[in-house]
Amino acid sequence: MAEYTTVDDAGSFYNTTLYTGTGSELAITGVGFQPDWTWLANLDTIVERVGTNSVVGATKYLSSNLNTEETTDAQSLKSFDSDGFTVGTMAAINTSTEDMVSWNWKAGTTSGLSGGTITPAAYSINTTSGFGAFSYTGTGSAGTIAHGLGVAPTAMIIKQRSLSVKDWYCYHQNMPAGSAGYHVTMNTDAAQASGTEWNSTDPDATVFTLGANSNVNGASDTYIAYVFAPVQGFSKFGYYIGNAQADGPFVATGFRPAFVMLKYGTGAAAWNLFDSKRSTSGKNVADKMMQPNDGNAQITATDGVKTIDINANGFKVHSTNAEFNGSGYHILYWAFAEAPFVNSSGIPVNAR
Repeated sequence: MAEYTTVDDAGSFYNTTLYTGTGSELAITGVGFQPDWTWLANLDTIVERVGTNSVVGATKYLSSNLNTEETTDAQSLKSFDSDGFTVGTMAAINTSTEDMVSWNWKAGTTSGLSGGTITPAAYSINTTSGFGAFSYTGTGSAGTIAHGLGVAPTAMIIKQRSLSVKDWYCYHQNMPAGSAGYHVTMNTDAAQASGTEWNSTDPDATVFTLGANSNVNGASDTYIAYVFAPVQGFSKFGYYIGNAQADGPFVATGFRPAFVMLKYGTGAAAWNLFDSKRSTSGKNVADKMMQPNDGNAQITATDGVKTIDINANGFKVHSTNAEFNGSGYHILYWAFAEAPFVNSSGIPVNAR
């Protein structure tokens, strides 16, 4: 029997929004909430990926395809609004007539945390959706940060803000070689690597742990951490094993995905990001990929290869490409819901 969700309205906590640039200040509405992390990409041209969060504040951004420090630009994302956000004239996110995408997460609780040995300078968390953003200053010594999500996070993304030449370090509970001693980097196509970023300690229901490692915890350096705890019917962070067939694996998530990001863990391969809003092949096919580790335009898979089907309770891979589906390959995924498979009243939700 399908298990019920606690999040009936997934669109109140995560949403993909498309817009067309104007080259002038532009208010983007229809997100459905005031976001706390907005990740923006130009679909049409080669340009950096831009991420801004409410914890650090508008006009400051980090680029997911670069290892550079945080940039302040008054013409980037200028404000977080009640139903979306406003962008300035920055070409990467608002070139006239070009198509843009934004991936948006809501947190919202900004006080009440206690515990841990490293106190965040600011944070925003949401226990319903299992998401938190934390701004903190490193100590140079192994320590812990209280996350307030109530259950153990299974995925984290951390980026140093204050120095250049620092990658985006990602924790995932299903790293092929073991979660607490390994990472992947979102701005590169590199395979998993061992390191002391997590101090050989998985997050628990109270804190996440950082090692004495400048990638995530250098003395006096500043960082942003995006932390995700799985929520039944809303988010899932897992893996599947590829079969090298066009009729690839079906991955059961317990919800209809709005967002799916994939990374082959064992070998070098690009990251690939799908969502339910960018499609030319039909409502149930995600045939357009963005690659967070590069700044290229989106890739359209017009031949039906390199696509995923979006189903009411998961996604199905259609690709013989090793990045998605190499034989025996361990493919990590991050997924967020458009709608649960079964709502909190036990009623199945119809596929779109």
